[in-house]
Amino acid sequence: MCVVGHHYCALFSSSSTASSSSTIIATTTPIVELQEIHVKPSQMKTYMEMTERAVQVCFPFLPLRLVSTPDTGDDLFVATQALYYQNGHAERNDLRAELQKEKAWTAYMDNWVLPNVTRMQSSIFVEAPLVAQYDTVPGLASAADANAEPAWTYNDKQNNNNTNNNSNCILELRRYKLQLGYDTVPKFLEFYGNGLPSKLDAPGTDPTTSLVTLLYSDVGRLNEVIEVWQHGNGTSAMERSRMAARGAQEWRSAIASIAGLAIEFRSSIHKPASFSPLR
Repeated sequence: MCVVGHHYCALFSSSSTASSSSTIIATTTPIVELQEIHVKPSQMKTYMEMTERAVQVCFPFLPLRLVSTPDTGDDLFVATQALYYQNGHAERNDLRAELQKEKAWTAYMDNWVLPNVTRMQSSIFVEAPLVAQYDTVPGLASAADANAEPAWTYNDKQNNNNTNNNSNCILELRRYKLQLGYDTVPKFLEFYGNGLPSKLDAPGTDPTTSLVTLLYSDVGRLNEVIEVWQHGNGTSAMERSRMAARGAQEWRSAIASIAGLAIEFRSSIHKPASFSPLR
């Protein structure tokens, strides 16, 4: 494995079926910026409304893929946002510079964000190579075509064909804090890739359950991995799919191996915002 700074350039062996594997080089382009914005509880409703308005005006400079708030399992009153930069840090730098020129955005920041936000955190993640191997795992690139039109218009067009797009839909964020070490994340991805097919195909899995993406950290708290699962029928779908996964032997073996790498594991349930591309 070669490492440049904190960037992983490892050769990963992961599988799209239980019996086949391919070698993939992980890169840090594109990148995903995860923003976690702690809002004063009394201002959360208004903050989300004003954020929706700001996004509508400034969408060309905001490659937004996800906006959600925790329902349980983590700190509440936190707006979680994921932005997808296809061309990596260079695109992020360019779009951020353009965004600062927008009067609507600066007004939003001055009048609604700064007075009502107690803490903001930004981290950079990379989608795991195995995401591209599965037709059923869309990845954040497919959440919306942010360069074509606003996310709210995109989602309106998808409603007729997307059985997961309803008021019951939840997102399950599963976060692993791993031991330090250059080879820890590659080992995690190898174990995860070996077990994932059996979890995806486990009998009894709710049909509205799908893996959206798997991310690993590149800037911020290193050696963190995040799974994002979508459950169209809410917590009942999540519970059915969890029970089904427990019967998948390869997945159970993968989790047993991953447990030896992990320092902490946390699962939280999020409700996607009405204007979130992924919802």
